[in-house]
Amino acid sequence: MSDEAARTGTHTVVLPDEAATVRLAQDIADILKTGDIVALSGHLGAGKSLLARAMLRRLAGDPTLEAPSPTFTLVQSYDSPRGLLLHADLYRVRSPDELDDIGLIEDLDLAMTIVEWPDRAGGRLPAGRRLDIVLEVDPDNPETGRIATLSGGVLWRQRLSLAIGARRLIDEAGWSEAKREFMLGDASSRAYERLIRPSGETAILMISPPRPDGPAIRQGKPYSAIAHLAETVDAFVAMDKALRSLGLSAPDILAQDLVTGLLIIEDLGAEPVVGADGPIPERYEAAARLLAELHRHALPTILPVAEGRDHVLPDYDREALAIETELVLDWYAPHIAGVTLPAVTRAEFSRIWEKLFDELFETPATWTLRDYHSPNLLWLADRVGHARLGLIDFQDSVLGHPAYDLVSLGQDARVDVPAALELRLLAAYAGARRGTDPGFDVPGFARAYAILGAQRNTKIAGIFARLDRRDGKPGYLKHLPRIEAYLRRNLEQPALAELKAWYETYLPKLYAGQEKPEAKVEADPTPTEQDRPELKQDEV
Repeated sequence: MSDEAARTGTHTVVLPDEAATVRLAQDIADILKTGDIVALSGHLGAGKSLLARAMLRRLAGDPTLEAPSPTFTLVQSYDSPRGLLLHADLYRVRSPDELDDIGLIEDLDLAMTIVEWPDRAGGRLPAGRRLDIVLEVDPDNPETGRIATLSGGVLWRQRLSLAIGARRLIDEAGWSEAKREFMLGDASSRAYERLIRPSGETAILMISPPRPDGPAIRQGKPYSAIAHLAETVDAFVAMDKALRSLGLSAPDILAQDLVTGLLIIEDLGAEPVVGADGPIPERYEAAARLLAELHRHALPTILPVAEGRDHVLPDYDREALAIETELVLDWYAPHIAGVTLPAVTRAEFSRIWEKLFDELFETPATWTLRDYHSPNLLWLADRVGHARLGLIDFQDSVLGHPAYDLVSLGQDARVDVPAALELRLLAAYAGARRGTDPGFDVPGFARAYAILGAQRNTKIAGIFARLDRRDGKPGYLKHLPRIEAYLRRNLEQPALAELKAWYETYLPKLYAGQEKPEAKVEADPTPTEQDRPELKQDEV
């Protein structure tokens, strides 16, 4: 992103030919929402109608849509899978008052609207939701070239930066002819697209803009800072390079824009570590042994990102662990269990956890990838050894207890892991560790595993409740029975007797109806515009 674009939110794009103009139209169409207004200005012949028609075809999902210019009808409407579309040409309008006669202003909140000659509307087009695009003939390429200047208010600034930045990165990396397909996202602020060249070659566009600070909740810091969630794409780049340096299969980074938060990365495919009936044991055991291999190394804590630019791995410290457990008090308790916990009960909860955390810090910390479970593990059958596991989604990595990632695997939030398989994973990990360190403390590791299992599932129960209540994503509630079952499983560890008693007393809902959920893989909700990074900033 240029300094001017960062300061003013105005972007200038050189369009060498009609194909580039169509691509710009498609990129803008992809980020439109109901209520948005795209105002197209420029002299006759500047390309406004071409841009408008390409946008309408993209929005309608119909590349053959005729989309005639509404020069005489003034407004043309279309029903589309994305909602109501309005295309207005105000060239014949002589006074803004005429807009009342055609009902355009009244429909703006209900549609995505494209307006040619917007100056004829005076001040009747609301500025807040308006994106202005001014098209001019490129004096250096007058036959086919155009120059587009795009500007919008605060609501457009990040969306526009991501759309323009992504197109620039894609073109510079040699993927300009690739088809872009939005991929299923997760509960985070990131989004992904698969780029597909005409030859069939693929890559992934990762959209990970800088995380804006949320409200300060403790010591002047937002939740994301206390929980050590990645603030920029630097964390992903640093961990990606570090994992690859060890011979592990993190995706190769093909192109990057660190300022905007955009990466084009290797597509590791879609072969999962789960099947129709749940976890594939051999693949889960391979994942457990990979962790053992990783944890036997003395790993660096300062990782290079780019020339003169480093990323320091934060400690998974007491404050981070504690604030994650408190999510169950703030979200699960009132919205799922239906109870409001008084301050004295919350304080007792925190006291119990403080004692448990003391035990965790007796073990030297190592890289903790933090979300080491089935959605983020891919099977690469054509590779050998530990490289058979493709690793993604590790930008929130911290320095923590080695048991944490094994918990993420053995108590997978998205698919039931039977207790027998979980024990096999523990045995595979412990066996690999003892193979290189005969003094590896298996009982101590198992105890820490249970503590961190309780911590992680306590956190996730709160997160899924928050995704439902705060963010309007109820689809994650289907995973709660599994999370509750895992939590109960951990609470049976004798070291957690006091915490188990607290749950039985104050959140008895956890023990109400303990049927084990059916062992099957469940897909997450279909991605929507609400999953786009410019619209949601979840803290997961």
